[in-house]
Order: sequence, then structure tokens, then C-alpha cells
Amino acid sequence: MRVLSVGRAFPPNYYDQETLIAAFTQHWASAMHNQRRLEQLHRHVLVGGRHLALPMEEYLGLNGFTDANNRWITVAQEVGGAAVLDALARAGLRPEQLGAFFFTTVTGLATPSIDARLINRLGLPDHLKRVPIFGLGCVAGAAGVARAADYVRAFPDEAALLLSVELCSLTMQRQDVSIPNLISSGLFGDGAACAVVAGERLAARLAEEGGVGAQAAADGPQVLATRSVFYPNSEDVMGLDISERGFRIVLSAGVPEVVKAHLRGDVDRFLASQGLSLQDISSWVCHPGGPKVLESFEEVLELGPEALELTWRSLREVGNLSSSSVLMVLRDTMETRRPARGSLGLMIAMGPGFCSELVLLRW
Repeated sequence: MRVLSVGRAFPPNYYDQETLIAAFTQHWASAMHNQRRLEQLHRHVLVGGRHLALPMEEYLGLNGFTDANNRWITVAQEVGGAAVLDALARAGLRPEQLGAFFFTTVTGLATPSIDARLINRLGLPDHLKRVPIFGLGCVAGAAGVARAADYVRAFPDEAALLLSVELCSLTMQRQDVSIPNLISSGLFGDGAACAVVAGERLAARLAEEGGVGAQAAADGPQVLATRSVFYPNSEDVMGLDISERGFRIVLSAGVPEVVKAHLRGDVDRFLASQGLSLQDISSWVCHPGGPKVLESFEEVLELGPEALELTWRSLREVGNLSSSSVLMVLRDTMETRRPARGSLGLMIAMGPGFCSELVLLRW
């Protein structure tokens, strides 16, 4: 199995963090006794700016969850469709070569789901097997690659799309001045990413045909193995409470401690099952969960200062995009800093459950 490409798309509304801090400070001026606390929290997440689903001035006009979710459906189709087309073009793939369409999100609800709407909007094949996934949150980018790889292992003449659309700004609770909501209002951004995962025989045919598809088949990383790890009785670490007001963030301060307690053992056991050790991994594709989480990754995995540079850069430039983020880092790795051919890499994300997902790559 091989990842041929990763497409991406963002809403056109980009704001630097200083502009957003000023707007949030003004909005919550009457609700907060210590407004400097908001500024400190927003600066501490080390985000330089973010894309938002809507122009900033339109958020105050949203009338409850139904209104916000309707806007989510509209924008999700726009950025999701753009990400799919970008991914297919980069892969040199014809739509009829697709067999499955995995779609993941945790920031909006739609039935029919966004994948169905995009089949209509983009004219994708009507034989596609649709697999909408909701609730995995930040872990879903890596988990989705793993599930797409499972699919093309069974159907090696086909390719699978994995589309992630996360419009986190449309879930923000404007009346909530709790610490988790204040942190999330400074950390999360909006965007979409789409990975194309090809089966072995399809990738071989693309290599023979030449052109863009051949280049993608030659350069895209192979998915060698995957592992899911669930941590029992950890539901309160991270997630969303859903009510008539929409999605309210659940974000424990103990997330970095969960990383320190579990991740190294998870990685060691996974690699050992493949006859490998940590020293065999030369590149890392990690979800940019936030500064403390990334520092915990670096500590427990004994990584040097450059190992997660692309992950840190993604956090600074666009914020945490939930399930889309690790796919953005994978794209950056493929496009701007492709590891040496034949070397091994590890894709890692963690999220609600609480759980982790590991994907072993060969470049």
C-alpha cells in the first residue's frame, strides 16, 4: 500500500494571532476579571495565525448550533471538495480508479454526510464505498490512513480517499470562559486534507504508465504496518460534550502526562512486532497537538530538535486542525523534506478515547 498524495485546502479567511487575541479580548471583556489570562493562554500555544471558516465579523451573527452547523455543511463541501481535487491531481489518478471514500470529522454533523454530497458535487463514481467516521478527533488522520490501507490491502487494484474536514472555529462556545474553551479558542484552526492511498497492483500500474501517477507511485511512502492502542477508562481526557448549544470542548491538563505514561511503550511494542527498534526510525510525522504534547513526544521518544520541525511549523502557521493536522504534516514531509529512499518513518496521532494510532512508513 502506498500514499500517493495528500491534498489540502483552507478557507480564505486567515488572521494572525494578534488580531484574534484582540477580538477575543473585546468579546469576553465583561465576562473575565483577568483579561491578561486570555492573552497569556493564546500566546502560550505558540500559534502564529489561523484560517477561519467565516470572516471574523460573521461569528457574532450565528444564531445557535443549527445556524453554525448549517454554515459548517456549506464550508465543509467547499474546502473538502478542493482538497479532494488537489489530492487526485497530485496522485495522477482518475476518479474511476477509486474504490472507497473515507470521510472523517469531529466538528459538524450532516446526513447525508459530506462524502455523499461531494460524490454529487464532484461527479465521483457512484460505485464508491462510503465510510463516514465521526468522533475520533485528532487521532483520525492517522487512523484514517490505517483504515484506508486496510481497504486497499484487500482490494489491491483500487485506491481509497481519506478526506478530513475540520472547521473548529464553528464549534467555539462564545459564552464559555472556562480554561479549556479559552485554550481551544487560541489553538484550533480550520482546514481540510485528503490522502490518496493506492493498492499494490494499482501503484505498480501507475508506475508503468508514466507521468504524474508514476512519480507519485515512486515517491509516496509505503504503509508497512499499523497499530491502534486504546487506553481503558480514559474518556474524560479529551472529547466534546454535545448539547443544544453545540460542541463544548473537553480538554484535560493531563494529556501530556498520558503521552509520557503510554506512548514510548506503545511505540516500542509496535516496532518490536515488526523486528525493529526506535533507532530504525529516521523520520517522524506527528500530530501537532500543542506545545506541551509535542515536548512530551520529544522527551519520551528521545528526539533531537529537528525531528519534529515540520510539526512545530504546522502548529505555528495554521494551528491545530484536529484530524487534518497530521495529514498536513505528512504532505509537508512528502513535498518539502522527503526522507531518504528506503528509510523508515512513523506517523503518530493521539485523541479521544483516549487512544493512539501508529503507522509505519517506508519512504
